[in-house]
Amino acid sequence: MELDVAVRTDRDVSVVSVAGEVDLYTAPRLEEALSRAASGTPPLVVVNLAQTTYLDSTALRVLTTALRQVRERDGEIAVISTQPKITKLFSITGLDQLFPLCATEDEALARVRGRAPHQP
Repeated sequence: MELDVAVRTDRDVSVVSVAGEVDLYTAPRLEEALSRAASGTPPLVVVNLAQTTYLDSTALRVLTTALRQVRERDGEIAVISTQPKITKLFSITGLDQLFPLCATEDEALARVRGRAPHQP
């Protein structure tokens, strides 16, 4: 399946929308988009996985690397996950303890802007 990655700005937050499958072959496109999105000071990033149908370990590495880079620069990142199998993947791997998982873009935007309490 094809991967579509788009980056847009909502005031001070970069929103990365990901549609399709993220695997070994398509992960570099996500990595490049996250790098562009994290260029703000501080970097505030929302990753919208609502239209993502598949993530492999390469995609998870890209996301965790972006999380580390964003937080090293005193930024914040949140993930929108509405697909049960994607949310389950975050849960099984324990990444739901690192990434704030949100059901809507408004919730994710509020979280990265600091208007919502961080998850443990």
